[in-house]
Amino acid sequence: MSRIGKKPIIIPDGASVTKDGSRVVVKGPKGELEWKLHSAIDVAIEDKNILVKPVSLTKLKTAAALWGTTRAQIQNMIDGVTRGFEKKLEIEGIGYRALLEGKTLQLSVGFSHPVRIEAPEGIQFKVEKNVITISGTDKILVGETAARVRRVKPPEPYKGKGIRYQGEVVRRKQGKKAVSSA
Repeated sequence: MSRIGKKPIIIPDGASVTKDGSRVVVKGPKGELEWKLHSAIDVAIEDKNILVKPVSLTKLKTAAALWGTTRAQIQNMIDGVTRGFEKKLEIEGIGYRALLEGKTLQLSVGFSHPVRIEAPEGIQFKVEKNVITISGTDKILVGETAARVRRVKPPEPYKGKGIRYQGEVVRRKQGKKAVSSA
């Protein structure tokens, strides 16, 4: 039995959830998201509650595995269309900077050329000094986009230069030591 999957999802005011066959559609003030259900999972919408149930736990092992995951995904969709998600990245290093040109993020992080990253549909970039804010309604897409930006120049362990998540601790290594004569 899934402890997370058993919990009902409460639909807040301003959001609406509909089930159309094997698709769950969530609409809210920030947008609309859609999720295709696995055949082993069923969703029941009653008043302001959503109940996620496995079709049969005894026959399919995948039903037990997907029960809590599906419930968490629907909860994240509701949170996304009502509040939204955001990730913040910090740029550290002399001469490292980020610029926003329309929906394109341009990074100057020590390469001979600037790196351009296009914002996927539903994602917004915002740049303030050395902080890049990535926001959107889809939690998975926000996280993947943040990881893609970080992957351009991950923080290195000697000086800590690079792009890191805000609050991320980078373990620093000690450089070469001068050999002392005894």
